[in-house]
Amino acid sequence: MSEVTKKQLVKFAPKGQDDFYTTLKARVQEYFTSNNISPYSNTAMYIKTAVMLSMYFVPYLIIVTGLTASHLWLFYGLCLLMGAGIVGIGTSVMHDSNHGAYAHNKTVNTLLGGVLNLLGGYARNWRIQHNILHHTYTNIEGLDQDIEAGVLLRMSPAKPLLKHHKYQHIYAWFVYSLMNLYWVTAKDYIMLVRYRKSGLLAKEKISFARGILELTLLKVVYVLYMIVLPVLFSGIAWQHIVLGIVLMQFIAGFSLACIFQPAHVIETSDFAEPDDKRKMENNWAVHQILNTADFAPNNKLVCWYIGGLNFQIEHHLFPHICHIHYPRIARIVAAVAAEHGIPYQVMPTFRSALYAHGKMLKILGSTEHPQLG
Repeated sequence: MSEVTKKQLVKFAPKGQDDFYTTLKARVQEYFTSNNISPYSNTAMYIKTAVMLSMYFVPYLIIVTGLTASHLWLFYGLCLLMGAGIVGIGTSVMHDSNHGAYAHNKTVNTLLGGVLNLLGGYARNWRIQHNILHHTYTNIEGLDQDIEAGVLLRMSPAKPLLKHHKYQHIYAWFVYSLMNLYWVTAKDYIMLVRYRKSGLLAKEKISFARGILELTLLKVVYVLYMIVLPVLFSGIAWQHIVLGIVLMQFIAGFSLACIFQPAHVIETSDFAEPDDKRKMENNWAVHQILNTADFAPNNKLVCWYIGGLNFQIEHHLFPHICHIHYPRIARIVAAVAAEHGIPYQVMPTFRSALYAHGKMLKILGSTEHPQLG
């Protein structure tokens, strides 16, 4: 993963008068105002929140109280359910909250966003990587860490092509399954060091020493409740506990990657790079829509389970709006994009999105300078 420095940061083109984003924001605001709707959560979102949290914490309580001691099949089944719970919490509850989109009340957002800390992550790091870097510099090599996988994967045409990338469309899926394990063990420490060097840690208004202390305490708490307590009270042998946790993280890592990557790493993505003066050709909003795609917009189960992140275009343009509103907003975005002659990419199904991503991995693994966009 490359280290972000101030010299690497880019400037987007000015938006201009009566531009796409100005018009779009006005239309979206009119939608909420005319329908007297809050852009934050509603009753349906509260119910979803309860379901997602229950998918993770209820199975854990069943395991740690010893109810699965004589039924290993039930234990592993509950671990799978917890993995699905991590995905649901991550894409719906935690995600909206750390964007400040869940509630108008900042305390509510902080508390629900902090659930990530109980899942083995570190909310402060997540906000820097996701909110600041990914949402600002989407698909720009060296800045968007969501397309960084070291030498293992090539997810940008600006990244060097290595011999083993020829097979990345095959092995990438296994790498994705390791994502969460890497996150809960080493990645947060590596990120914290890099964010200190780049000055990005200051965005969270904490010192490096405090960050290390917070992160270490959170990791200790995670090990205590996720490993130590189950070993002591579940009646399950320690090796099964460890294997169950690995299985849970495999499910979560693989699923989360399959949700996020097809929205950005596909053939229609622009992958524009700055000029010699670190300036981008397009303004920020146009850059976002050219590097993002929606998928499965009519699949109600997908929309419900992954927090509307299949409406990734809407999320990137309006991260401060709760995802529960994205299906309606998408109609407005598509109409305004058409008026301004801007491509609006939508893949009809989740399966087609995964296929498009796999195809893109193959192209990036075999062609040094693929023609994209």
